[in-house]
Amino acid sequence: MTQNIAIVGGGLSGRLTAMQLAERGCAVTLFEKGARDGADSAAYVAAAMLAPAAEAADATPEAVLLGEKSIALWRGIASRLDTPVMMQENGSLIVWHTQDKPLAVQFGQRLERAGAQSVHWHAADIAAHEPQLAGRFSDGLYLPAEGQLDNRQMLNALAGRLDTLGVQTLWHTEADPAHLAGKYGWVIDCRGYGAKDAWNKRPSANSENQGSRLRGVRGEVVRVYAPEVELRRPVRLLHPRYPLYIAPKENHLFVIGATQIESESQAPVSVRSGLELLSALYAVHPAFGEAQVLETATGLRPALNHHNPEIRYDPSARLIEINGLFRHGFMIAPAVTAAAVRLAEHLAGGGSVPDADEESGLAYIRV
Repeated sequence: MTQNIAIVGGGLSGRLTAMQLAERGCAVTLFEKGARDGADSAAYVAAAMLAPAAEAADATPEAVLLGEKSIALWRGIASRLDTPVMMQENGSLIVWHTQDKPLAVQFGQRLERAGAQSVHWHAADIAAHEPQLAGRFSDGLYLPAEGQLDNRQMLNALAGRLDTLGVQTLWHTEADPAHLAGKYGWVIDCRGYGAKDAWNKRPSANSENQGSRLRGVRGEVVRVYAPEVELRRPVRLLHPRYPLYIAPKENHLFVIGATQIESESQAPVSVRSGLELLSALYAVHPAFGEAQVLETATGLRPALNHHNPEIRYDPSARLIEINGLFRHGFMIAPAVTAAAVRLAEHLAGGGSVPDADEESGLAYIRV
């Protein structure tokens, strides 16, 4: 496919889309208002867990399926990068304190209804596989089909791959897709929450998607350095007030986060949120009490009202839009962006566009 394509938004989706198009021989220009490190993107404030089984308890079936397909795609992407990136596939562990067992029962039932694979671990299993949690939890759920990445390593490695592929990367360059029309064969909008106004002004030609509205959902994370703690996989703590996840990265760095907050505030982490996150972290292992807090951060994740991603296209404007990855960004981004690239191939070929992508099941929505 030979095309001259502009991509607006250089977060995770924009970088993945640019990489795949360039690998197919396209001339790609990437516009990103922020820096090369991706610090302005939602992907920068993320744990980068590849956890379709754990998310099956709350996520839509469509998001879970995209997550399952994306794990294999991530392996292929990682193998093509010039810089090594931590990618771990040791599964994940769900734990709870004795008084919160009813939550575990409900969580397990939701996993079972979703068809997610899980294994019940007793105290001896936890001690064998996560020695530092020995004696702290009597039961757990192990989800073997799970993994994680280092999000910031990945953003930097993708930028390096774009350089190798000859992509013109214009960092610190804000662009409006409407102003690029006519200058490129196609423009792909990957701005996420930054595209909110434009997205919500463009109704779908499909009556079933007229109500698709983009909003920001606030996420908060804490990054700590804990040299005394060693975890082999992401750990989730079930709790009635502040469930959290702990994602262990390399060199005793841990990313801790909680559930999503229905707010578009980009203010710093509140005292209450910080206390709840750190209290829950300490409850998982007291050694976290001596950890160094390196950073607290917030980010807005782009969410649509149905909590699934969408790929839209407008032939008259020669525009493709990718959005709505919500809190599943790293989990589903490879499958979503691959579907968008296949849409670009259909459009470049001049033939009819199918109603949906055959491999991912994502609908192609004409606007």
